[in-house]
Amino acid sequence: MSRDGEFVFATAQYESGDWDSAPLVPANLVDTLARYTSIPVAPRGVIVALSSVDLYRYPFVWLTGHLPVRFTQQERENLRRYLDRGGLLFVDDHNHDIDGAFHKTATEEVTRTAGPLVQLPNDHALYRSFFQFPEGPPTTSHELNGWGDNLVHKHLQAVMRDDRIAVLYSNKDYSSEWNYHPESKKFMSVDNTRFFVNMVVYALTR
Repeated sequence: MSRDGEFVFATAQYESGDWDSAPLVPANLVDTLARYTSIPVAPRGVIVALSSVDLYRYPFVWLTGHLPVRFTQQERENLRRYLDRGGLLFVDDHNHDIDGAFHKTATEEVTRTAGPLVQLPNDHALYRSFFQFPEGPPTTSHELNGWGDNLVHKHLQAVMRDDRIAVLYSNKDYSSEWNYHPESKKFMSVDNTRFFVNMVVYALTR
């Protein structure tokens, strides 16, 4: 959060891989939060290093990429403290491929850092924290058109801290789905970024 209480969209920077693979996502999701909620939101996102104590300023952090992910020891220890202190990390596989290098390495790093990933039930409170998603996580066009692993992922995965989501993990490639200019929303019958609102509301109220 900023000094005046605004929500700040934070993108995680890590030393390995391509953390900045979806450059239009922050502006688009800032627009979404301002459009649908009364949550004060900063007009621009920030980039925060996983190894920095600045990480603790942000209740929700987005991490994505295509390439293999290997956290440094400092990144791992700092991220673990962030999660233990109540932060929520959303990790999205920009490849949408369960056999891909990002998926294999990112899930290994998340497990090593935070604990085991488990299937998040589709009736979890996340899916009704603002908008209603009775069938669980919304499907992306990249799943439906057969790209990547040619599979619709019916569930997200999570690392839990008691009954709280600490890490939310997606194979659905929301990074590609939401990597467009906010003006494009006016051409859509349903704004596909609305699920992001649920993530932020959940992070701010748990």
